[in-house]
Amino acid sequence: MDDLDCIPEQKLRSAISLLRDEAYQWWLIGKYVGASYMDACRRDVLNLTQGDRSMAEYEAEFLRLSCYVRGMVALEYERCVCFEDGLRDNLRVLIASQRERGFSILVEKTKIAKDVKHPEHQNIDKERGKNKRDLEPSISVQRPKKKARSDGLVRVGPLVSTTGLQPCVICGRSH
Repeated sequence: MDDLDCIPEQKLRSAISLLRDEAYQWWLIGKYVGASYMDACRRDVLNLTQGDRSMAEYEAEFLRLSCYVRGMVALEYERCVCFEDGLRDNLRVLIASQRERGFSILVEKTKIAKDVKHPEHQNIDKERGKNKRDLEPSISVQRPKKKARSDGLVRVGPLVSTTGLQPCVICGRSH
C-alpha cells in the first residue's frame, strides 16, 4: 500500500475492500459449499503431489484446492510446507535446503530449479548417447575375416583389433 500514490483515506478504503473480498469469499464458501466437499478438498490438499504434472499445473491445482481449506494453510509457512511436500523428490531436494517460506518466492525458486535441472538431464543423456557411440565398433576394429580354403570349407580367422576390447553386443560396454 505504501507504493501506491494515494492519500491515506484511499489506502484505508482499498485495504477495507480487500478485507471485504476475503471475508465475502469465506462467507460464500461457508454458505454454498458443502462440508463433504470441504473435507474432500482437505484430503486432496494433504495428498496432492506433483507427479507427472508440470510446475504450472501443480501450482494451479494447489492454489485451487488451498482456497477451500484456508484454516489448514492459513499461514504462509504452512502453505509453503504443504506445497513443498507435494513436489517431486528431485525438486524438493533442491528447494528444501533454501528454507524459503514466502509462497510466491518458493514457487519461483522451484520453477528456476526445474529449469536448471531439466537441461542437466538433457546434457547427461547426450553424454550417455555420445559414450555409447564411442563404444560402438569403429573402422579400426574389424570383424573376423572369413578365409577360403582349398577344400571348400570356410573358417573364421582371429579377431583383428587395434584398440583393445570390443564392446559387448548386449550392453554396449567393453568387458
